[in-house]
Amino acid sequence: MRREELLAYLEGLLEPARYRDYCPNGLQVEGRAELRRIVCGVTASLALIEAAIAREADAILVHHGWFWKNEDGRVIGYRKRRLQALLAHEINLIAYHLPLDAHAEFGNNAQLAKRLGWTVTGRFAEQEIGFLGTPSSPLPAREIAAQVGAVLGRAPLLVGDEERLVSKIAWCSGGAQGYFEAAIAAGAELFMSGEISEPTVHLSRESGVPYLAAGHHATERFGVMALGEHLAAHCGLECEFVEIDNPA
Repeated sequence: MRREELLAYLEGLLEPARYRDYCPNGLQVEGRAELRRIVCGVTASLALIEAAIAREADAILVHHGWFWKNEDGRVIGYRKRRLQALLAHEINLIAYHLPLDAHAEFGNNAQLAKRLGWTVTGRFAEQEIGFLGTPSSPLPAREIAAQVGAVLGRAPLLVGDEERLVSKIAWCSGGAQGYFEAAIAAGAELFMSGEISEPTVHLSRESGVPYLAAGHHATERFGVMALGEHLAAHCGLECEFVEIDNPA
């Protein structure tokens, strides 16, 4: 498949122009024009690039790419090593950030709901990145935490009232703890994101709404994984998700 064909398809599918993002979406580093094998991952780290080189991939597709706003733009140190490895092997780097959080089918939040058995009922927060929904039946917060841990393969951190019966959930993958107040305003009885900050604990205790920190990396694996599976089925590409362990 030609690179430009794939990019046009992803543009139509994910609609990145809809989002005010913190990095460029789409092609970030140009490699070879013909694509056959794609390695998918959460973050374009050197470890993922080395895995792509070992697999003779033509492109890397990630959620966390490069060139973030307010980041030091100099290509030195680890940035040089990453870019040098990509260019030496003519591997394309393709990244989608907010579009791959918010997509109704392949987004991280939609995929979390699918795997956890939650029903999506609405959206909230800036650019409707956050999701609202319900569990299969009302459950205490501690049982929801156990369910999340089983699906994500890591124990989440639960703060607040562990026994609160939860029938309405809000969630937003990654570092979305800043949306906690918006989730409460939307009527959530529990909010889940990837990360937690010091003020989050106090807000949970004082509002009575439990907060679940399930891991930034852990909550953002399923979107790019599902997108890769879709591209393999729809475009005839070889797509492999490579897990690079990250405890954060």
